[in-house]
Amino acid sequence: MTLTVPSEANGLQIPEDYIGLSFEVQQLLDPTFFSPQNAGLIHEFKALSAHGVLRLGGNTSEFEWWKPTPDAKEPEHPQTREVVGEPKAQYYPVTAEAVRNLAGFLRATGWTCLYGIGMGTNTLERAAVEAGYVAKTLGDRLQYFQIGNEVDLFSHHLRDPQTWNAKTYLNEWLAIARAVAKAVPGAKFGMPDVAANVGWLTQIAEMWPSIQDPPHITTLTHHYYFGGPATNPEVNIANLLKPATMERVQKTADTATAAADKIDVRVRMTEGNTCYRGGKPGVSDVFAAALWSADYSLLLASNNYSGVNLHGGTGKSVANSVGGFLPGDVMLKDAGATREEIASHPHPFYTPIATFGDQYKLEPVAYGLKFAGVLCGATLVKANLTNQIQATGVDATAYAAKMPGGAMAVVILNKDAERNLELTLDFGAGRDGAVETEMLHAPALDSREAQITREPKQGTLKHGKCAVTVPHASGLRVTVH
Repeated sequence: MTLTVPSEANGLQIPEDYIGLSFEVQQLLDPTFFSPQNAGLIHEFKALSAHGVLRLGGNTSEFEWWKPTPDAKEPEHPQTREVVGEPKAQYYPVTAEAVRNLAGFLRATGWTCLYGIGMGTNTLERAAVEAGYVAKTLGDRLQYFQIGNEVDLFSHHLRDPQTWNAKTYLNEWLAIARAVAKAVPGAKFGMPDVAANVGWLTQIAEMWPSIQDPPHITTLTHHYYFGGPATNPEVNIANLLKPATMERVQKTADTATAAADKIDVRVRMTEGNTCYRGGKPGVSDVFAAALWSADYSLLLASNNYSGVNLHGGTGKSVANSVGGFLPGDVMLKDAGATREEIASHPHPFYTPIATFGDQYKLEPVAYGLKFAGVLCGATLVKANLTNQIQATGVDATAYAAKMPGGAMAVVILNKDAERNLELTLDFGAGRDGAVETEMLHAPALDSREAQITREPKQGTLKHGKCAVTVPHASGLRVTVH
């Protein structure tokens, strides 16, 4: 088929720092992890994005306590309920050393930070003191504070389910945010960071105009996981890539962006991935996840999101955030996998950057982010190219944008497991220029690898057109200079 690509960049601009990662706050328990001395991790962050956003939060953020000096004593903590699948009340300190090292790490990578402060077991005083030190130490590397993680689920283990709702949350959030703003004049915030109930964003947007002297929020935030847990048979490659999956994402985006527009802020997906509770082997850590993450991130970009943060980290920190173990590990053991086979997988299975001893490695899901991230800073073309392509019966999506230097770029993601996509791209009669192509590919959808390769030879437009083939289970970027 012929795919007509409009030359007018009349859509939204994708922020330069659109690409992001999410980690548990508990990762700071090891002050050498986010550190200017951790050259291996710095290398992978920079390989993923030159201007990314690191979000620190997760379930473990609700059980951290601020330890400003080595001799500071652990405070008393409130009682919480233990629920299967929810994190146990394992309290741990975040130290000044960890925050100082984090600042050096951010400067070394060129990234900024969304810093999560606990709400579930915190006090106004401790939150304000921690925020003051973090703001002073991170400086311009700090974008905003996030208070509370997956607050719509607090009724499970941290608050009274009879009284906990969006309104009681907002009242409690306002008290902590105002304490933080008093300690950090000009403090900025993102909220509410819900797990799945984006209806809370709508309710908060409706209540927001009635708040006197509200704190400065810049972003409404929510999480998104395709499905889970790993034991769920519905979490598979076919379901991950089918068009209905992105149709559900679009419905979530519609609700979230409508709420954000009402109070004139942006939306960010601050934590998410393919499969909650640590990911699923054979789905989260294979090439199919790369196609999913590229498509997911570009779909949200076309809905005016300020960014996406895919969750990951070390196996221990993520396991602690979901009750102490990863369901994917249990699956592998039950299937008879050897210790060596289990160790060959990333832990957690969905992590964008895997940790193998003192080595770090970009996983397939990160390659999808990296491939989509080429369009950071570009202005999208407002045209539904995906509908044109799917009329052929091939499961593929497409996005076009004008790059900052003036080149036109088209990203085509062929998620079909069997059918190649033959296209003629029409950039308009009378246009000419050099054509550059780049492929996102792997041997198969279930391959434990991904590659991004550039075609060494450039082609040229003929009468404004060029013919391309997008093989099944691959991505193609075509850039016309």
